Amino acid sequence: MRRGLKIYNTLSKQKEDFKPIKADHVTLYVCGPTVYDFAHVGNARPVVVFDLLVRLLRHDYKQVTYARNITDIDDKIIEAAQKSGQSISEITEKYTRIYEEDMVALNAKMPDIRPKATEYIDQMIAMTSDLIDKGHAYEKDGHVLFSVPSMADYGALSGRKLEDMIAGARVDVASYKKDAADFILWKPSAQTQPGWDSPWGRGRPGWHLECSCMIEDNFGKTIDIHGGGLDLIFPHHENEIAQSRCAHDGAPLANYWMHNGYLTVEGEKMSKSLGNFVTVHELLEEFPGKGEAIRMCLLSAHYRQPVDFSREGIKQAQKQLDRWYRLTKDVKAEGIKMSESILEALRDDLNTPRAIAELNSLAKKAVNDDTAKKQLKAAANLFGLLEQDDWFTAAGDDNAISEEMIEKLIYERAQAKKNKKFARADEIRNMLEKQGIFLLDGPDGTMWERK
Repeated sequence: MRRGLKIYNTLSKQKEDFKPIKADHVTLYVCGPTVYDFAHVGNARPVVVFDLLVRLLRHDYKQVTYARNITDIDDKIIEAAQKSGQSISEITEKYTRIYEEDMVALNAKMPDIRPKATEYIDQMIAMTSDLIDKGHAYEKDGHVLFSVPSMADYGALSGRKLEDMIAGARVDVASYKKDAADFILWKPSAQTQPGWDSPWGRGRPGWHLECSCMIEDNFGKTIDIHGGGLDLIFPHHENEIAQSRCAHDGAPLANYWMHNGYLTVEGEKMSKSLGNFVTVHELLEEFPGKGEAIRMCLLSAHYRQPVDFSREGIKQAQKQLDRWYRLTKDVKAEGIKMSESILEALRDDLNTPRAIAELNSLAKKAVNDDTAKKQLKAAANLFGLLEQDDWFTAAGDDNAISEEMIEKLIYERAQAKKNKKFARADEIRNMLEKQGIFLLDGPDGTMWERK
């Protein structure tokens, strides 16, 4: 009997056996981007992590429905439009398109549902009205706020004390707030800002409200898994829980909460505010056709742990993938039984370091074992790797020596060594090195890699 999936649940602070609400249908929602600029590579980590989770779930379950939202109304978007002179729709459409293209380049599959905040204004107004009617929200000066004291166990997800919640809130303490921890559900819009008519005047929704309404509209009151980055635990996810539970008479918003760790640069969190970021778009231009290498780099550490970003890490991942691609050239993995050791590692709360170690073990066996080659291809595909047909030509270097020629020269060198023509063998090695091809001689033959 196979082992089931175990998930570290941020809400319970422990690893739990995963039991979906419906035995044959898993529902998953992950917080997506606010589309006003290019996404930095830290924003890509949850995309890659939860894409891997979805791939695993689809291997194990009959049906998986995966949603990832687009926040297309936000103060940052309004500010970007004002600075650029472009309309809000031009800003959001441009950066939504670039974001989705960049994530696909990392071999992340598109979600089944991609809801946009502006498509759910009616639902957000309805939930806000319901929360007022139930005594969990109030209106003042055109603002509607959620009353944090109205929910006895507010803060269960983050475990923060009241003073921490106030310090972490996005909205400064203002005259229209009854309690410093209360948060915005609806706020007024100036004539120069986008707005919608509501019972409280022309305005726009608070940031947290959209996810609660999107989940309710697409899935119902409760989903199986809600995911996102560690930085979303408070206040965003804490406030989602508050809104949804109070609107739905205590029903949980999600049964499992999963959060990936930060991407760091020299031990410091990567962020736009710190200026220590690099965008996915820039990396894809710097490493053309090598989105899988960036993906592998992001999966190299356990998802709940920080991963320290470096271009050298991408180069090392590319070299590893070079070897795997050569080993599985022309290999078809359809119908091959998936490696149980890799499945077991991934089912253990997505233990990617252990799974990658198992992939490397398979790669060693694959040098002289055709079955291992197929298993390597199948397991790597589950990871979202080894799925390109043009890996060695994707960079578009027309002057690069072809793979066919490299293999031919390696064979010629082996024959030269066999016939004790060592000068010719050295000449071939030196010639390949000048073209960036380095040979690795081993007991199972000669491997090669591009530098």
